Amino acid sequence: MPRFFIDTDDGDLHVRDDEGQDLPDRAAAREIAIDVLPDMARSELPDGDRRTFTSSVRDESGTVIFRASLSLVAEWLA
Repeated sequence: MPRFFIDTDDGDLHVRDDEGQDLPDRAAAREIAIDVLPDMARSELPDGDRRTFTSSVRDESGTVIFRASLSLVAEWLA
């Protein structure tokens, strides 16, 4: 099984995955990279009005093969 590394960035903190996970394929790595984004947004509520949460997938050679981001925008309307 190939090994994939999921790195995350919440705008303040970049976490590099040095351990990785053995996953069946790239699609499984993509799913994990997308699934972590809402949890990041919930746990790191922005201290401002905008924040972008990013995750990326590296393969065994260290090449970034996938990137996903979730932008949170908060604004008062009245």
